[in-house]
Parts: sequence; C-alpha cells; structure tokens
Amino acid sequence: MKWNTLLYVLLLPFLTYGQSKTLTLKVSKDGHFFQTSDGQPFFWLGDTGWLLFTNLNESEVDHYLADRQHKGFNVIQVMLLPKLAAVNQKGDSALLKNNIAEPQKKYFDFVATVVDKAAAKGLYLALVPVWGSPVKEGKVSPAAAATYAHFLATRFHDKKNIIWLNGGDIKGSDSSAVWNAIGNTLHKEDSVHLMTFHPRGRAQSSDWFHHAAWLNFNMFQSGHQRYNQDTTKRKYGEDNFRYVQADYKRTPAKPVLDGEPSYESIPQGLHDPKEPYWSDKDVRRYAYWSVFAGGAGFTYGHNSVIQFHKAKEKGVYGVREVYTDALNAPGAGQMKYLKQLLLSRSYFDRVPDQSLLAKDTGTQHQRILATRGKTYAFYYTATGRSIPVQLGKIEAGYIKASWYDPRTGYTSRIGTFPNKGVKVFDPPGKEEEGNDWVLILDRS
Repeated sequence: MKWNTLLYVLLLPFLTYGQSKTLTLKVSKDGHFFQTSDGQPFFWLGDTGWLLFTNLNESEVDHYLADRQHKGFNVIQVMLLPKLAAVNQKGDSALLKNNIAEPQKKYFDFVATVVDKAAAKGLYLALVPVWGSPVKEGKVSPAAAATYAHFLATRFHDKKNIIWLNGGDIKGSDSSAVWNAIGNTLHKEDSVHLMTFHPRGRAQSSDWFHHAAWLNFNMFQSGHQRYNQDTTKRKYGEDNFRYVQADYKRTPAKPVLDGEPSYESIPQGLHDPKEPYWSDKDVRRYAYWSVFAGGAGFTYGHNSVIQFHKAKEKGVYGVREVYTDALNAPGAGQMKYLKQLLLSRSYFDRVPDQSLLAKDTGTQHQRILATRGKTYAFYYTATGRSIPVQLGKIEAGYIKASWYDPRTGYTSRIGTFPNKGVKVFDPPGKEEEGNDWVLILDRS
C-alpha cells in the first residue's frame, strides 16, 4: 500500500468519522466541484434513505446514521413528504388535513432533531421538500408550494448541513410551476444552502432547469434498467457517464452527479423480481464511471435501505432482506474507497480525459474511463480488460504505476516507467464481470 493511501486510511476516523460539526457547502470556483466554506474539497458520497423520517424511530435513526458515518458516507438523501398524508413513528402528521401550506410543528421538530443528529456526525441531509407523485396528481398548487417553501426556509435556515433536492422522481415539465415556486422561494429566502432537482429515471435536472437561478448543481437519475430495457430516446442504458459528459460541457459550469443509479439488490428493470438483481459490482461500475467522467460525487442506494424494510412487512420492488442486514451489503462498505481514492490526490485540478487512452475505450461493461490531475491519472476498468495507456499526458519524466482495488481500497505497486509512448497494463486476474480495477499513474 502506498504511504499516502495508508496515511489516509489511518487518519480517516479522525478526519471524517469523528467530525462533530458541518460547514456550509459551496460550489468551487471552476464550477465542477463542491467544497466546504473554508475551501476544503467535499466529495459527495451519498446514501439513499428516502423514508427515514416516516419509517424510523429515534433510536433506529441513531443506529442508521452511525452506520453510514462509519462507512464514510457524508450525504443522506431523504424525503420530507413522501406523500401528503405522511406520519412519523410517533404518530405526528406532517400536514394539517394533508394541506402542504399547513406543516405541523411536531413532525418538523422531529426532522430538526434528525438534522442535528446528522450534523453531530458530520453528515449532510439532502432533503426533498415533497415527492413528485402528489404534485403530479394536482394536489399541490404553486401558491401552496411557495408557502410551504417559505416555512422550510425559515425553519432550517440556520442548519448548516442541509441541501435541497427539489422535485422527486418526476419530469421538470410536470407541474413546472410548482417546482419553480419551491426553487425560487428557497433560493430567495435560504440561498445559503445548495439546491438541485431530483428527476425521474433516465433524465437529468439540466433538461429543464440548468439556467434556473435556484439550481446550483445538476443531478441525474440513471435509473435501474439494463441496456436492453431502456426505451428512452437517449438509449444511454447503463452508461451513466454519458449524463455527466453532457452536463460537464454546459455553461455555466455546474457540478453534476448520479443521484439515483441502479440500487444494490433491486431487480433489473425495477418491478419484476424474476429478473436478475443488481449487485455490488454493478454499483461500483456506476460509481467509478460517473466520477471519472467528471462527476462531483455519487449516491449509493440499497433496495432494503431506501424503504427501511423491516421483518413481517410486505415491502416493494422484490425486497428480500431487512434493512438492518442490508446496511452491511458489500456495495455499501466499498463506496468509501472511491472517496478515499479521490481525496488522496490533488482535488480541484482533476478533469475527465479519454485521450489518456491510446486505443478504443470499449463498449458497454468493457468501457474504460480515465481522469487526471496535474501529476496523476486514474483509469477504471469494470472487467479487468487490459488498459492501453497513452503516456506523456501528465507532467513527469517518469511515472509510477499502481493497481487500486475498488473492493478493498488496497494499492499494489507495479513499477516505474519512462513517461512516453504507449504502454499496455494488464490488471490482476482474468477478464470477467466484477474484476474491476483502477490503474494509478503518479509523477515519479
């Protein structure tokens, strides 16, 4: 293991897991990254805990947040109102008579308690004001939405660990007046917190709102379909990096990330439990592809955890295990290694760069994605295929090459080579699904 990686692993409990406060988040000067208010890099590593406020009691919240803190997550995506009739485990209704213009104090007091618990663990809560379903059904007017957003801005203005996720699994063109009412009100009255839009599957916030004053960064939902299940015009299929590539080129520059890729342990296509289930190898591929393409972070999800499925409950989407077991799913434990890798090198100079590859980058799961900083380069292969490297792309006379294992976070040294010409690197093991590796080149 390289010394800088080893040092990060040793210090991580003190640098991240033990944080007792959070700082306000900002967009970096170049527009492509997040940073804290004191200028430090912030790599968004999110977990999807959509139904936390309605399905967990206070002790269960404590256990969940502690687990996610320990596993290196720093953002939790959660719905404030999964439906207008939302009720928490204490029996507190979120709204009076399901009227979004009349939020109830006890319910949102519990929300504030959870926000504070998260802050004490260095966690940010990305809050969806209201899920898309009741809005699309015409149950929320723009005026009522603005009243509700005013309440949220007032209630949570002083909480530094808040991010706003406007929308909620919906097209921005569905009830756009409501989404703009929420966005504009929060932007006017609570501009201290970053905000984006969580769209429906195979869509991105920039499809509708890239130039909206209230949208600070872009989010897309690459969704839960494999290649031959994608019926959209884009036909991106599992290639979630294509969303990043499209948004990375837009002006003005804004950070972009995959806010809902295929969840671990959910059926491919989402609804039919007879289909194969997505696994940790798929989650890793989505994560490294999107980040190496220029993403400012990544959000992980697990089928059981998104709904906090408990014993003897029916559940949805073919759920197969209780959430307390699913917290320890392989993919959940592996996500921190992506954050570890990105923070182990210079951060704000990183750019996506496919010219780092000398030949064809491959198709579908064989595709290789590459990214670099001034003195290093990373290459990701999801299948362990050989990597044809075009050397001379970073400033160095010689380069040191290493393999980084996305499953364990361990680094193994390959050797030192002149930084010129073309060199092919063959990853350990045979070429197959799940034998994914990151090739690291550092200035010697």
